[in-house]
Amino acid sequence: MAEIKDPENTIVMELKDGTVTIELLPDVAPKHAERMKELARAGAYDGVVFHRVIDGFMAQTGDVEHGNADKEFNIRRAGTGGSELPDLPAEFSKLPHDRGTLGAARSQNPNSANSQFFINFKDNHFLNGQYTVYGRVVSGMEHVDAITRGEPPASPDKMISVKVAADA
Repeated sequence: MAEIKDPENTIVMELKDGTVTIELLPDVAPKHAERMKELARAGAYDGVVFHRVIDGFMAQTGDVEHGNADKEFNIRRAGTGGSELPDLPAEFSKLPHDRGTLGAARSQNPNSANSQFFINFKDNHFLNGQYTVYGRVVSGMEHVDAITRGEPPASPDKMISVKVAADA
């Protein structure tokens, strides 16, 4: 596991193959970083599936409303919801969508991000300036690379647990 420099702004995600450590970027996207910590602390991401995983592109998850495999679950609804919290305004920056960065998923409205996010499998610079970048994988990217592909996957992988490192 990577050395954790700022535990309050580090997410520790457990996947089937191992631990993924994510450094949040509160200086770049404070509202998005805060939302991820709030939902992680509430346990909202625990058990949520990766509902859209496109090889050579990204893995999307975070539908805390319809994506929890441990509760009443229908894969066809996963990806259509968010949290009960209000949507977030876009926090676009000059940070590129490089391999391992965390982007805020949203609808066509730039100010519609809520709980869903994606992790880029490769540099996806065509997304630059259109989706908020608010974190980066600092260790465990090989576990992200191993997530089952599909839109949706027939047997989706899930986030077993998501915690703020300061609380772990």
